[in-house]
Amino acid sequence: MRESVEAEVMMSFLVSEELSFRIPVELRYETCDPYAVQLTFHLPGDAPVTWTFGRELLVDGVGRPSGDGDVRVAPVDRETSGDVFIRLKVGTEQALFRSSVTPLVTFLDRTDKLVPLGQEGAFADFDTHLDEALDRILTEEQSAG
Repeated sequence: MRESVEAEVMMSFLVSEELSFRIPVELRYETCDPYAVQLTFHLPGDAPVTWTFGRELLVDGVGRPSGDGDVRVAPVDRETSGDVFIRLKVGTEQALFRSSVTPLVTFLDRTDKLVPLGQEGAFADFDTHLDEALDRILTEEQSAG
């Protein structure tokens, strides 16, 4: 059975030190991909952009700097802020978002009630996903060749 948790959070998109604006961000978690969360950013004038990354990275990033690749999550100031930075990078381009911790923790708590951390393997159907991915790859190769 496919179940999900969804939430909408207002985040600040930090364009520069002088310019930022608030945007709605949809958070989504599905039992069919129990290790991942999706964040869909609704930037003004652009099509929505969805990033998928590890739920554990978001859990860890609420309390300490986490991530060493294209997605990094870290508290703004562990002592006083109650906010986190989410930095997304593609090549040399990057985007920086600031969010309150509270709605993220609420969302993560709801995901943990659906699939407790450490229990993801019981929900993951890797064989089905692998078969689907291989079928898609073979179909693309046959149509290209």
